[in-house]
Amino acid sequence: MIDPARCLVVVATDREAAPFRSAGLRTVVSGVGRVNAAVATTIAIQGLESTPFVIASGIAGSLPRPDARSIGDIVIGDRAIAADEGIRTPTGFQSIAEMGFPLAGFMDGDAVLSDVGLVRGLAARLPDAVVGPIATVGTCSGTDDLASELAARTGAIAEAMEGAAVLQAAGLLGARAVEVRVISNGTGDRARQVWDLDKAFSALVNVAEAIASD
Repeated sequence: MIDPARCLVVVATDREAAPFRSAGLRTVVSGVGRVNAAVATTIAIQGLESTPFVIASGIAGSLPRPDARSIGDIVIGDRAIAADEGIRTPTGFQSIAEMGFPLAGFMDGDAVLSDVGLVRGLAARLPDAVVGPIATVGTCSGTDDLASELAARTGAIAEAMEGAAVLQAAGLLGARAVEVRVISNGTGDRARQVWDLDKAFSALVNVAEAIASD
């Protein structure tokens, strides 16, 4: 069960925050990227009297897959993958966990698992959403090769820039957490990417209202 009064929503920008604030949800704007997200999440959790449910949210790019998601689709992350922590070698990418340096003891390889109860709760409130992995990247996929490689290597549905950091910080502080995003654009060659921010933010309103509903 998701109790709106116990939720802490973490987003990167003010525009992403607006739907959640309008729905009456406690919302933190972290700034873009993993460091900002981890620091903001940590400070916010430590400033509360009781441990919240943490929801990383905002917009995301759809990765190329046979079942690629469309703009406006909602993705509930069952895991947040630290997708570019590691090393690139002549034989391919090796993750940080494969190198023997796991990011946290509670992680599943290079992924932070979302809380199962929160995933189920969101899925019940957002029946049209798809559940699957979301990749967290420091550099977005602006070429077809990068987007295809990321999708094939991680199995992720979408990419964003904060989720794994939010979930990792929450996990270190004993908070249950989940990531939920709305597709705003495609990935791949930048000149051919299709964006529709208005459609994506309209869908984000639906996400916020679903979380806030009793």
